[in-house]
Amino acid sequence: MPAFSVRLKAAAIAAGVVVAGAVVPSPASGTERDRGYAALIRRASYGVPHITASNFAGLGFGVGYVQAEDNICVIAEQVVTVNGERSRWFGAGDADVRSDLFYRKAIDDRVAERLLDGRRDGVRSPSDDVRDQMRGFVAGYNHFLRRTGVQRLTDPACRGKAWVRPLTEMDLWRTSWASMVRAGSLALLDGIVAAAPPGAAAESAVAGQVGDGQVGDGQAGGNEAGTGGIGSNAYGLGRKATTSGGGMVLANPHFPWQGPDRFYRMHLKVPGRYDVEGAALIGDPIIEIGHNGTVAWSHTVSTARRFVWNRLALVPGDPTSYYVDGRAERMRARTVTVQTGGGPVSRTFYDTRYGPVVVVPGSFDWTAETAYAVTDVNASNNRSFDGWLRMGQAGNVRELKAVLDRYQFLPWVNVIAADARGEALYGDHSVVPRVTDAVAAACIPAAFQPLYASSGQAVLDGSRSACALGKDPDAAVPGILGPANLPVRFRDDYVTNSNDSHWLASPAAPLEGFARILGTERTQRSLRTRLGLDQIEQRLAGTDGLPGRGFTTARLWDVTFGNRVHGAELVRDDLVALCRREPSATASDGAAVDLTAACAALSRFDLRVDLDSRGAHVFSEFALAGGIRFADAFDADDPVHTPRRLNTEDPRVRTALADAVQRLDGIPLDAELGDIQQEKGIPIHGGRGEAGVFNVITAPLVAGVGYPQVVHGSSFVMAVELGRRGPSGRQILTYSQSTNPNSPWYADQTKLYSRKGWDTIKYTEAQIAADPNLRTYRVVQRGR
Repeated sequence: MPAFSVRLKAAAIAAGVVVAGAVVPSPASGTERDRGYAALIRRASYGVPHITASNFAGLGFGVGYVQAEDNICVIAEQVVTVNGERSRWFGAGDADVRSDLFYRKAIDDRVAERLLDGRRDGVRSPSDDVRDQMRGFVAGYNHFLRRTGVQRLTDPACRGKAWVRPLTEMDLWRTSWASMVRAGSLALLDGIVAAAPPGAAAESAVAGQVGDGQVGDGQAGGNEAGTGGIGSNAYGLGRKATTSGGGMVLANPHFPWQGPDRFYRMHLKVPGRYDVEGAALIGDPIIEIGHNGTVAWSHTVSTARRFVWNRLALVPGDPTSYYVDGRAERMRARTVTVQTGGGPVSRTFYDTRYGPVVVVPGSFDWTAETAYAVTDVNASNNRSFDGWLRMGQAGNVRELKAVLDRYQFLPWVNVIAADARGEALYGDHSVVPRVTDAVAAACIPAAFQPLYASSGQAVLDGSRSACALGKDPDAAVPGILGPANLPVRFRDDYVTNSNDSHWLASPAAPLEGFARILGTERTQRSLRTRLGLDQIEQRLAGTDGLPGRGFTTARLWDVTFGNRVHGAELVRDDLVALCRREPSATASDGAAVDLTAACAALSRFDLRVDLDSRGAHVFSEFALAGGIRFADAFDADDPVHTPRRLNTEDPRVRTALADAVQRLDGIPLDAELGDIQQEKGIPIHGGRGEAGVFNVITAPLVAGVGYPQVVHGSSFVMAVELGRRGPSGRQILTYSQSTNPNSPWYADQTKLYSRKGWDTIKYTEAQIAADPNLRTYRVVQRGR
């Protein structure tokens, strides 16, 4: 080797970035921290990193480095959030102050530190493998930041900002905890912060507004989980549904397009131990949706509840004490202070043996006689990264189910999977409070039984210790339903979920007889669920207009982005007939509205949300205004096809159309969707789940303009087949890999999505090597 090349590689190693072909030092004796970190990174098309390391610390190091390269501002801001410092750096608005108080309380309570206590078996506390990954991620992020410098960051969102700093391992554990409690404590943040005993001085600056959303029946689309802004579709296709006889999975999570809940594509490998391609949320070191060589999986938001209310009987004259089995217990009061630009702000929180006291005005008030505390069963969930790590090591869906049974880690999602043998799996194997039918009957007071029946929210009698959540004999930890009480189905045809409950995961074998806290059974499904099932049945029958029968990954992609609007398929013709008969209507504000142009646009609507679909926005606004009202009843014996007839006698139908026309004032009612729905100036196909669209895209209407920014919808999309030659198929990250507008990977996949294109699965060495844009480099940090 020429002397110049030797000196070049030596200099690169010293700098921490090594050109392709340089030798990574073999691990020496001593701790991982002593040995340092090393990872091989191969950037493929669209900036997707394929990371290989000799151990999990090195793997985490590579992940932290590349995620910092692409999304350092997102990670840094999330760290500010979970450390309760938003008010200090971003202003002292009410929402930021409430957030800071919530997270500072968690820090004072040492919730993250407690997650790390106990035997390192992945159940009692995180394993050494996971701890190594987290430690490596922090080291990789810090290595990038140290090499680059805050002042030289290319992302203007955080270049030169004082809030961008090196990470600590505790920062990462805090962000993990925040993700776990999203459908529990975090959803109740405002109510936790606002809780104060009767007669306490109002603290308007931080009390905030606690809305009815905490106690309602959930969002349109069937999601009762309290995880606002996220949802998903997923298919697990078995041997009878695919043309090859191998398993196939569609992953189609609907997540935010901005902020820390964005996905990040990557392929992670520790030779002989772990080899998984897929995606994780930004800031997480492990694949959460993806595949290995023989099994693939995805997740959808579950309808199950993640917390229970505990009604407290208060001691007369002392609203901060409560009775349990006739004996008084005092609440634990803790005053938390946060620093803001306008000075310190303090708030006193109240905790009980069950958890924090929470208020929801009008529903769960703190009076002289009664208060309510919440038990969030994910608040102690330290098992998630171990669970996802072991899922990635499973060889088939039966082994994957064994991982779920052991770790019981999925915080608020279902799992849908398939393997190379052609077996598919569905399970709502998530973390669910142990409210069995017997517990519900014995411990939910009569006044709250209707709430439980309608929404799955359990209000337990906190005055009796016998009404504590207890432990199932097969549960990984106390307080949650064990595997025997959770709905699971193996199939050789298909399983699916689109955020309704477990009931119709397999219409041929409905899941029934489970506790109400998991979700409803034999009840009406959302339009999106019905469309998802109809798409599969039509594909298997060959009646969907596509060639052949059964699924290939190409046909699965076509079905996913077929962009059918099922609500319009059911009611558009009746709606057009109605507005032709009665071409004017009264809007909600009492104004008379001419429906002629809207009626004409709807009559020409192609019932899809493609870029060239005209009038799609009119139907979407009609659906959002509550216009899809059926005349016929739901039939539990025909759940995919009922109800299906528009109730043209219901005056709210015409009012909804009038409201839609008003909202669209200044926007042509016959406009092509691609002209008015965009992201980064790129035309975007897809539409609202409320209208019955499978490929969900949520973009708020800007009056007189259209829909210029997507806030939520299809994100990481994967159609993967497990075959004899290894995994193959298609995938895309709709909003692209990087949030940095100066990155080449800021909008490239968004443009690809716009034309319904795809990137290919790149799992095998041959698939990776064939990428025409492959760029290889190594990152190394010498040991101390």
